[in-house]
Amino acid sequence: MTGVRSTPTHRDGSDPDPTGPEPCHQGPRESPGRSETARSLREVIRAAGDTRAALARRLGIGTTDAAAIDHLVSSPDPLGPVELGNRLGIRSASATTLVDRLVQAGHVERTPHPHDRRRIALQVTDLAFTEVVAALSPMLDGIERAVDRLTPEQAAATTAFLREVTAVMREYSLGSDPSTH
Repeated sequence: MTGVRSTPTHRDGSDPDPTGPEPCHQGPRESPGRSETARSLREVIRAAGDTRAALARRLGIGTTDAAAIDHLVSSPDPLGPVELGNRLGIRSASATTLVDRLVQAGHVERTPHPHDRRRIALQVTDLAFTEVVAALSPMLDGIERAVDRLTPEQAAATTAFLREVTAVMREYSLGSDPSTH
């Protein structure tokens, strides 16, 4: 099996095999038969993760805090602490701690839920929204410049493609198999 050592090492970590250790990493590997478009899209997805970390650094907050703000800003429906925790993949107690921290920092406020007065909704403050937009501006401007280079037909095709890919990714994240639709 490639990448697994078949020979023991000395206590000091040196390799008793004079030919050297077997390689543990062979560089990036792509599935055979995948299109250049799919590979490029996977690179965009990886870059999106890097972007969230960069946003957190620019705002001086943790990546989980930045992810929480992103979910709250982009959600079409009001989110409470439980829904936010579910989206972030964290437990209820951790979500409560996160929300408390965001409220204390002035990034989020608790408001009555617009459809269910027994619940609370989390709202990003105007100041936090302004800070996020300012931090993202250089990237968003670059994306707009790339979009401006597309013809109207290319822009329409790109939009349709990205919406379809988004739907596939959402189906996958909900546990269904998008290839069966």
